[in-house]
Amino acid sequence: MKWNGKQITLETPVTVLEFLQQQGYNAQRVAVERNGEIVRRSDFEKELLRDEDTVEVVTFVGGG
Repeated sequence: MKWNGKQITLETPVTVLEFLQQQGYNAQRVAVERNGEIVRRSDFEKELLRDEDTVEVVTFVGGG
């Protein structure tokens, strides 16, 4: 899988939520794009990521 420009290997498919947790992301503070399409936060527990996917994760940062 290509994740934020890096090639990594997924041994088995995982949900978006599982992947985010494994990588240390707070699922409430990110946007996820899989293969050019935004994954709705409500679908994070259902949508599976596979080794052939391209994923971009963008973190929201507060500031002022």
